[in-house]
Amino acid sequence: QNVNAWLHLQNSGADLDFAYLLTEVCALEGIERVRYTTSHPLEVTPSLIAAHGRLHKLASQIHLPVQSGSNRILATMKRGYTVESYKETVAALRRAKPGLSLTSDFIIGFPGETDEDFAATLQLIEEVGFDGSYGFMYSPRPGTPAADLPDTVPLEVKRARLQALLAQTDARAFEISTTMVGTRQRILVDGHARRHTLELRGRTDNNRVVNFPGGERLIGHFVDVRITATAPHTLRGELVDLL
Repeated sequence: QNVNAWLHLQNSGADLDFAYLLTEVCALEGIERVRYTTSHPLEVTPSLIAAHGRLHKLASQIHLPVQSGSNRILATMKRGYTVESYKETVAALRRAKPGLSLTSDFIIGFPGETDEDFAATLQLIEEVGFDGSYGFMYSPRPGTPAADLPDTVPLEVKRARLQALLAQTDARAFEISTTMVGTRQRILVDGHARRHTLELRGRTDNNRVVNFPGGERLIGHFVDVRITATAPHTLRGELVDLL
């Protein structure tokens, strides 16, 4: 859940951080694209931010779970950061890598979450402009401190809030997908399309799934496609160059 906290301790005292690891991986021959998940806002260091600006093989996308837009809820979650510091981190990443795609996680209905807290989450989504999100309704996990808190948010309220959040983030994601129609994208073909098994699917640099007609020999390779249409959660494309 916090891969960017990776640290290699050395006897010399010059410890090697996650940005160093990414640099070494990007230097390997035969690797064209590097993507990592999941990261924690507290572990987004200046060196990692700089890496996003200088490593061309590093995907122009980062998944950075914020969980809530309410400072009160973040403190109860013991996340260790504030809404303000999260937005500062996002701004620094986007300065280093203009056009960076940002996705996030949200926990809805955490114990004590009020209408005002949820409204703050929707406000954060509007301000940051996430490229996509994963939303989850809170449920107690045995052994965690939160499990001892009263689960005060009714299930029907959690469901309504989750639907409102997903509607907002999905609308933003669809807007971004629409701007990609007509563009040329390099995708890694990772298998057959889910609904149409005679077609293939792959992911763009900003982690969009593209379905397109193509032969099985393309699986495992990078190809260039032109985006022809957008759907709620996928794109359609056509091959530009064949292997």
